[in-house]
Amino acid sequence: MYVRTTKRENKSGTVRYLHLAHNEWDPVKGRAVPKVLFTFGREDELDRDAIRRLVASLSKLLEPGDALAATAASDLEFTSSVPFGGAYVLDQLWHRLRIDQIVGRVGQPKRGRRRDMTVTERVLFALVANRALAPSSKLAAAEWITNDVHIDGLAETGEQMSAYT
Repeated sequence: MYVRTTKRENKSGTVRYLHLAHNEWDPVKGRAVPKVLFTFGREDELDRDAIRRLVASLSKLLEPGDALAATAASDLEFTSSVPFGGAYVLDQLWHRLRIDQIVGRVGQPKRGRRRDMTVTERVLFALVANRALAPSSKLAAAEWITNDVHIDGLAETGEQMSAYT
């Protein structure tokens, strides 16, 4: 399918009309001929908001990656998508209850140089989020954290999470 443009001459000049069309093979003519499926009307009077609504409605019929590929510029490439909502809500609760600060204090030695507990706190949060959202073993949790969910502040986790917890 494609958008076909036709021109008509009138007293005030040239007017362009837009149509949604596709080519069908005509065995009598021995070639493909355009078949108009829908006429959008004059190009200068096009209701762009109606077009946006139509595209949004049609995009719901596709997987998110396919919808993005269909509407994005050709130099963009869809790489992946992971759920974010459940982990986001739990992370907000985690911060509101100040568990992140508690973990940071508990992990510090009484004397000596302070440790950066940021990664440890994020891994601990990720394990708790895993138990809440997709309960599994610690090894399966590493896979879940790396491939199946977005955790703010934690890009990926290897199988050796025990070094952090």
